[in-house]
Amino acid sequence: MNTPQKRRISLARAKLKSHTVFRMNVLFFSIFLLFSVLILRLGYLQIVKGEDFTRALARTEEVPVNTSVPRGRIFDSEGRVQVDNNPVNAITYTKMQTTKREEMLTVASELAKLIEKEPDRVTLRDKQDFYILLHGEEATAKVTDEERQAIENENFQEKEKQRKLDALIREKITEKELNSLTAEELEILAIYREMTSGYALSPQIIKNEGVTDEEFARVSERLTDPKLKGVNTVTDWKRVKSTELTILGSTTTPDQGIPASKLDYYLARDYSRNDRVGTSFLEEQYEEVLQGQKSVVKNITDGRGSVVDTVPVDEGKPGKDLVLTIDSEIQSAMEKIVEDKLLALKRGPNSQLVKDAYLVMMNPQNGEIISLVGKRIGEDRDGKTVVNDYAFGAFTASHEMGSTVKGATLLTGYSQDAVELNEVMIDEPLKFASSTQKNSIFNTQLFNRIPMSDLQAIERSSNVYMFKIALRIAGATYQYNRGLRVPEESFTTMRKSYAQFGLGVKTGIDLPNEATGYAGGSANGYSLLDMAIGQYDTYTPLQLAQYISTIANNGYRMQPHLVKEIRQPSIDGTNLGPIETTVEPKVLNRINNTQEEINQVKEGMRRVYTGAQGSARAYFQDAPYTAAGKTGTAEVQFYEKDHPLNGESSINIAHIGFAPFENPEIAYAVVIPYVTTDYKNVPKANNEIARAAADKYFELTKSRVNDSTSEILPPYTATEVEEGTGE
Repeated sequence: MNTPQKRRISLARAKLKSHTVFRMNVLFFSIFLLFSVLILRLGYLQIVKGEDFTRALARTEEVPVNTSVPRGRIFDSEGRVQVDNNPVNAITYTKMQTTKREEMLTVASELAKLIEKEPDRVTLRDKQDFYILLHGEEATAKVTDEERQAIENENFQEKEKQRKLDALIREKITEKELNSLTAEELEILAIYREMTSGYALSPQIIKNEGVTDEEFARVSERLTDPKLKGVNTVTDWKRVKSTELTILGSTTTPDQGIPASKLDYYLARDYSRNDRVGTSFLEEQYEEVLQGQKSVVKNITDGRGSVVDTVPVDEGKPGKDLVLTIDSEIQSAMEKIVEDKLLALKRGPNSQLVKDAYLVMMNPQNGEIISLVGKRIGEDRDGKTVVNDYAFGAFTASHEMGSTVKGATLLTGYSQDAVELNEVMIDEPLKFASSTQKNSIFNTQLFNRIPMSDLQAIERSSNVYMFKIALRIAGATYQYNRGLRVPEESFTTMRKSYAQFGLGVKTGIDLPNEATGYAGGSANGYSLLDMAIGQYDTYTPLQLAQYISTIANNGYRMQPHLVKEIRQPSIDGTNLGPIETTVEPKVLNRINNTQEEINQVKEGMRRVYTGAQGSARAYFQDAPYTAAGKTGTAEVQFYEKDHPLNGESSINIAHIGFAPFENPEIAYAVVIPYVTTDYKNVPKANNEIARAAADKYFELTKSRVNDSTSEILPPYTATEVEEGTGE
């Protein structure tokens, strides 16, 4: 190679070496700068901010924990306890946010040495999970690599894949392996499942049934033991009713907690999963009042989630108390009247279908429910006949009420200008084409004509008088042996008028799930005539009571209510707490009738009790008080799916009334569905119950004086119905 060429190569190498040195210098300088920045930043964090971060690490975290308080109590109108809270010893466990399953298992094992816990609530799933917890490697080894790979290859998210794997492991655990769990292990499992049933920092009741004094003492003595970390002994309570009256409602137990159907609703209102909540009737209706304000403590935890202190923030308050409009002494007396009569009917002839009877009594001037009785015949486990409380049927079950609605029909006729005061019409059997004869019970002979005024029509219970009012409202004319057509709006006209009395609409009572009854549509003209005498649409016994109350109260329809007062919890345990809310009478509407028209119907009803041809004269003519009312009989068909007598013809009987006539204190309704299958021999139990109930009310209230005492009185009966035992 020549010299010039060597020189060029040498120069190129020198130039390349120079560039490499330069680049390396730049790289080292950049690294130096980056490390300098990092060192400066670390120095800043350690020296300048170090103390702040140290304080932040040591800073405590405050976490609120809700604990339960006793629900409000329920008293009758005289201050007698109806629903109370009985204190019981309880053992609880509160897990921390950082608590591990192994730690909880250790606590459960230690606690099992101190208390007895029956494994009756342990499920198959609980046993499977517990077996896996105890024998983890052995259980997971049951799944083959091929099975694992098959799950892994599925197009699911990781959580779903893990769920499928866990389910497969459970399936592979044999019954023999589950049966290998000893009695001691099952007891530990029973405790462990309760410990894991709730949220972190939320106390879970481990045992509150039958905690003995020895168990309570043993656990209390070891609360500071690290092996029992999270365990506590407290006073819990049980909801106890002093009557079987179902409308008081029921609550869940801590084991049941919040019903799944309402879980989101209650959790959004700061409830815990294991809280007691009202599930029916008054307990449900007044849940927000009865629940009370929970006590709140704050668990102060360190940076690792360990609790270092517990500070009370709010002691909470027991639920507020309800004072009812019902007098339990009067209620008990009315229940016995209805129960005795129902049993007597069942023992009588042609009583295959009778099983229910109802009595509703209310104050027509303020809407207070004085007594709400429903009884149903059933059988106990031994097949013996028993009578169960069925009071809720008074506002959830509806029936044809027969002639009791004729007062509403006559007042509707007045308001629609279909009849005038004291107008005389002819009661005569009506014969339509292709239909059976329609007549009054006392006048069955065709072409037999009896002049009748509106007062007589109520007294004697004339069907034909009411038929003719309905025909006039519909703008139709009766013609012998001809068909009958009426405009559909005539049904609407009559139903709207009936609704003013509370028939066919909700009464507004302070209870959930009230029924409105069944409206039969507008089938044909004959149905309109049937509706005018209470044999088409159906109504509840409570609607019937509101209807007669409206007439007794000179046309003002009052909203019925069971709660009279809401009171603060008792301060001294001897007297009721201060009144917070008094339920004021509420007028829902006034009917579209003049006072003269209302008085006319009231007079007609008075004649039902005292007139020479009154249908209830035999039962009320000698009453020591003035009263008025109306009886009712409806021809019906029994309907109960799968019942051997489904479709059988039967009779409903009813009775409405009020007393005293001049200034009514009570309005009452009696209903007995399917009382007999013999049309010719219909029992008069409706009238007998009405008279006995009115007599008993005045007997029990005659000697009473109104006083303002607020003393808490013991229950009227010795009955005790605990929560969770059913209604």
